[in-house]
Amino acid sequence: MVCAASYKRFVRKENTTDDDKRHAGEKMYSCTECEKHFSSQSSLCIHMNIHTCKYKCTECGKCFERSKDLERHGRTHSGEKPFECAVCKKRFATSGNVVRHGKVHSGEKPYKCDVCDKAFSYFSSLNKHMRVHTGDKPYKCSLCSKSFSRSCHLQTHISYLHSNRRPYECSQCGKLFKINAELNRHLRIHTGAKLYPCRHCSESFKRLYQLKTHLLKSHNEGAWLTCYICQQKFTDGSSLKQHILRHADVKCYVCNECTMRFYTVRELKFHQLVHSNYREFCCGLCGKDFKHRRYVMIHFKRCSKKFGFNDV
Repeated sequence: MVCAASYKRFVRKENTTDDDKRHAGEKMYSCTECEKHFSSQSSLCIHMNIHTCKYKCTECGKCFERSKDLERHGRTHSGEKPFECAVCKKRFATSGNVVRHGKVHSGEKPYKCDVCDKAFSYFSSLNKHMRVHTGDKPYKCSLCSKSFSRSCHLQTHISYLHSNRRPYECSQCGKLFKINAELNRHLRIHTGAKLYPCRHCSESFKRLYQLKTHLLKSHNEGAWLTCYICQQKFTDGSSLKQHILRHADVKCYVCNECTMRFYTVRELKFHQLVHSNYREFCCGLCGKDFKHRRYVMIHFKRCSKKFGFNDV
């Protein structure tokens, strides 16, 4: 998506024909306006929209060169998903996302990391993965200076920790969510949908990480990730990273109410309810409200015995 006029503004560093540098995560492309560097030409092209913004999203401020790109991006905020996967019926905002999602079912992973042999379905995923080895975190939060390796992680961080806005509402129960991904996960409670089937057996799963864990444990497919300190094994990189932070006693997430620190976002969110009167969980038998799901589940078991529902 590089027009001839904007292409002239691209500057490439020396020795850019060396594939080893590209796989190592070196940022070979430089913006002539602000000297910011990027690992791919497409990333630079997207960045250039900041300097020559034609179509701007009113929700998040992201810029686009074409009106149809802005229209397609708008679906991420509205939740509109007109395209459906023929295999699992999962819906997507764009046709391109359906094509990319199809590799989940086919198992095709042509792009392999030269460092750890982990394979990926998309070249962009391999590029993002390389930051695990290089430690590169180009996306920085302007509110707390925390850095991230992916832009989606930065957006999620801002939504979770620096905003109280909940624009996504469940049509079934009215519950509100900060990001669309949370709403989609929640909807499976009502539908019971298991969107991730195993290609080796009849098992299906609600979450992708559950499928990956199943493939490792039951079919020996994939690669275990091992903690270099205690040799504990994990199925995904995020769990391993959080585990290593506990060894190092690094607590990255700080409560903005009392300055207590936590290892994970989940722990921080659980704690922040101490400072809030919001109670989103309710006992269906007696109507008592609770802040945490685990507490209402414990109460419900006791309450069901009190009302004579011993089989609940």
